[in-house]
Amino acid sequence: MKKYITLAIFFATTITSYSQSLGYQDLGVLFSENDENGSARFTAMSGAFGALGGDVSSMSINPAGIAIFNKSSFSGTINSRNSDITSNYYGNSFKTQDQFFNLSHAGAVLVFDSAYNSEWSKFAIGFNYRITKDFANNFLAQGNSNVATFRDFPLDNNTPTIDYNIADKQHFTNNYGGEISELNIAFSSVHQKKLYIGLGLNFYDLNFSQQSQLTEFNSDVNGNELDANFYQENFTTGTGFSANAGFIYKAHPNFRFGIAYQTPTWYTEIIESTNITNNDGFFGDTEIIVSNDNIIYDNTSGGYYPTQELLYKLTTPSKITASAAFIFGKKGLLSFDYINKNYQNMKLSKGVFTDENQFFQNELRNTHSFNVGTEWRLDRFSIRGGYKFEQDPSKLAEDTNNLVGHSLGAGYNFGSFKLDFSYSNNNKTSYYNFYSGFNVDPASLNIDNRTITATVTLNL
Repeated sequence: MKKYITLAIFFATTITSYSQSLGYQDLGVLFSENDENGSARFTAMSGAFGALGGDVSSMSINPAGIAIFNKSSFSGTINSRNSDITSNYYGNSFKTQDQFFNLSHAGAVLVFDSAYNSEWSKFAIGFNYRITKDFANNFLAQGNSNVATFRDFPLDNNTPTIDYNIADKQHFTNNYGGEISELNIAFSSVHQKKLYIGLGLNFYDLNFSQQSQLTEFNSDVNGNELDANFYQENFTTGTGFSANAGFIYKAHPNFRFGIAYQTPTWYTEIIESTNITNNDGFFGDTEIIVSNDNIIYDNTSGGYYPTQELLYKLTTPSKITASAAFIFGKKGLLSFDYINKNYQNMKLSKGVFTDENQFFQNELRNTHSFNVGTEWRLDRFSIRGGYKFEQDPSKLAEDTNNLVGHSLGAGYNFGSFKLDFSYSNNNKTSYYNFYSGFNVDPASLNIDNRTITATVTLNL
């Protein structure tokens, strides 16, 4: 699984200069990512199935692979993800740990032999549901930047008003929720038992939420204290569509290669509901308390919670996958996928997104990623392993911002059904800037995800 959740790259948020939530350029990148969830066999081999096929999950990479099946089958998968996010903010480190459970994949492939004497000897139809991107995660960062941003008490009647310009501490919490789920429908056939050709249609359901709260503890030269709580939220839903096509060619009984192309995902209607709108000069729910006054300032008092709803479109990057697989008879195999995604082709529309689209073109890049997987069989028992590398889309990214993952697994074939298990670990570093428009360093995040996956496969 991809792991981790990419939490803002090197850029500040852009919704407004008062915003601590992800801006549209951040959301565009986040909604373009793929966790590569799938069956336990698929994840144990780090998703290197572009030229291999023969697994329900492979249709999301190369739909030609479902014609590799010799018989119809159904599989279902659950996973458990343990997430550790360690934040570092002005010398202070804090680790947040969580565990999440998902029905991450369920699908079936139906195989039909040709009823006619034809060079097209087999036809397959595949249906697959999977969680493309799991957003669930949270982290906490705290420390002291020595920069006070909430310096005034709105209800201050003093002349002159008190300036709470001494920063004592900042505390920031961030929670993500939701997912992108995907329904794949694939069609594939094989020509002369060598050339496998496939076409897939992919439908997406986007649900995303973010709740963030910044608390500042400031004071003045006389020791008077000001505590400010600033809360922002964002709820986003949308639907999208993409298509993919590919082929696999069996050049030799021990070697096959393949190429697949996936179109951009077109989210034609994304609806965002947020409290990031001007409420008495604050772009979010704000409460301010001072030690020298019994009055509390609250811009939501009396049940006043203003929100705004925004509607926009998003086009994510297209993807090309080149693959090769070496088959060592019934003993084992080695598979390799290379993936190219051009993040510069992302586009936001149906709104004023000039700055964001220029950011995509000027600050993002064409990424190169690869997955390697292997499997070895001992009669009915199989052992597997994998490695993956995924380049960060930002041109300013450091080496540690790239995603690196390792995986291993095992399975047993009982004949009419199979049980498979896998363990994967992915990690990277990232940055989150919750002070846009101020001279404050972002929090540095070390993101580590460990996932256990279990799959049951029934041969129909």
